[in-house]
Amino acid sequence: MKICIVGAGAVGGYLAIRLAQAGLDVSVVARGSHLQAICTQGLKLMSSPSQEGSPQTRVEHLSRQRAVGLTATDDLTSLGPQDWVFVTVKAHSLPQLAPQLGSLCGPDTPIVIAQNGIPWWYFRRHGGEFEGHSLEAVDPGGVIAAHLPIERIIGCVVYIAVQLVEPGVLLHTGGGRYILGEPDGSLSGRLKALGQIFEQAQLHTTLTSQIRTEIWQKLWGNSAFNPISALTRAAQDEMAHYPPTRNLIRAVMQETEAVAHALGIHLPMSLDERLENATRVGSHRTSMLQDIELGRPTEIETIVGAITELGRLVAVPTPHLDTLYACVKLLERCSRRQSDPVS
Repeated sequence: MKICIVGAGAVGGYLAIRLAQAGLDVSVVARGSHLQAICTQGLKLMSSPSQEGSPQTRVEHLSRQRAVGLTATDDLTSLGPQDWVFVTVKAHSLPQLAPQLGSLCGPDTPIVIAQNGIPWWYFRRHGGEFEGHSLEAVDPGGVIAAHLPIERIIGCVVYIAVQLVEPGVLLHTGGGRYILGEPDGSLSGRLKALGQIFEQAQLHTTLTSQIRTEIWQKLWGNSAFNPISALTRAAQDEMAHYPPTRNLIRAVMQETEAVAHALGIHLPMSLDERLENATRVGSHRTSMLQDIELGRPTEIETIVGAITELGRLVAVPTPHLDTLYACVKLLERCSRRQSDPVS
């Protein structure tokens, strides 16, 4: 069985290591110094229960696990057809990548999409009022939908605290739960086969017939914690424990919940329960904060922009989300300007 992980960063790299350690034939698509490190020394995973200090400080006090050797490339067209393809790149990279993914696919190859926020396929095989509706925030011009047949897609929601602390080295500080579901809600044979692959790798896995509800359940917290962390540079527990930002988090989560409810999504816990779950993660630095610190584009469109677009679609006001969206977009713009070389 051949498995390809497209995007071997934090989430994709961790998955690649666990699958390879289970004896599966895994290849990864990466780039730059990270790719070079994987090719020369393998992909290394470290685990730490401690939340004290910076990732770099914690690295110094850990003994590195044995590196896992993987086939790695920056040219996915060189790998040939795979039995399974996992796409773990950030959502804003997918429009450019989508036209190339067909080279990895045989006649029946599923593509498992593991990304934060609202996915491009949200209204495909939806069966509701907005069946087939395209979201400009996540699929500008419909490029992704034009190249990735919905018949291949399996949704995946990931809960994990893992960071790429240096090229070729991952630090896992908590979690590791995967929720898998078909867009049409069926518990298909291929979904069950995917669950067995994850079980072989000893990964905590749930198969669901309600993948959209699970997407909103995670997004409920991400829509507040991610942009606020990017703007304040605060860790997750700091935002939750400081009363002014905790109040802001609640207001943002209330707007997200209202949009979800207008789309027929009934979240399985209360807002306070979801907020406490996020607080218990500890001093985790969100992916959006990590992107800002590294000068990379953020997932603001799929995590916040998509909700505001959906809010307009169902006539639900989102003033707090609109404000966070504008501020993070400006922050991205200013960060790019500062990183540009002076001519």
